[in-house]
Amino acid sequence: MKTSPLTAADLDRLEELLDSGAFGEQRLLLDEMQAVLCAVAAAPEPVSPDVWIPAVLGESPAWESPAQEAEVLDLVFRLHGDIAGALAAGQDVAPLLYPVEEDSEELDFAAWADAYLMGTELGETDWFDAAGEHEEDLYDLLQPLFLLSGTLEAQTREQGGRWLSPAEEARAMAQAREQLPELPQRLHSFWRILAQPVQTLRRDAPKVGRNDPCPCGSGRKYKHCCGAPV
Repeated sequence: MKTSPLTAADLDRLEELLDSGAFGEQRLLLDEMQAVLCAVAAAPEPVSPDVWIPAVLGESPAWESPAQEAEVLDLVFRLHGDIAGALAAGQDVAPLLYPVEEDSEELDFAAWADAYLMGTELGETDWFDAAGEHEEDLYDLLQPLFLLSGTLEAQTREQGGRWLSPAEEARAMAQAREQLPELPQRLHSFWRILAQPVQTLRRDAPKVGRNDPCPCGSGRKYKHCCGAPV
């Protein structure tokens, strides 16, 4: 069933509903929900709503009424449909970003990146297993998210590696933030390209055997005529 795209008012309403008493701490904020759904829409294999709905809304919301439940689910499914449709059409999805703190001008890229990475773990198939021989290409695509979420720094320090200097980190973070708007589309394209069957060469004419008459009409065998080594 085709649904209408979300408007700015719809997003405001969803944000308002997510702040209601129906949800516990497990539910995601709107920016995190968008990030998870970007990963779900790009996944190498379809992820069931039975999996991603509890991931974004929590396991057991205390719905105030059936009408509230229906309204929230309608908005969430429409958000998913908007994201999936945009990615399928080759369009970028502009990340919804909240301030790090109220009244702060600094945007929370880390929360969005961390939520996207969480979304990559919702399907039954591990992304890196699915990438196969293209595992390094996938890692390169995800690296800005690893950097913005703090995962890369934590792993580097845990393994005793040298982390970036403050100046190097600032440059790397700035570059990752610039790349973020195009990452959902790039990751979606990565999986769609891998899913395409390998094209094989099609012969429009039957193959000529080496001992068959040469198709040029000379009367000689193909191996002694046009098929002879040069």
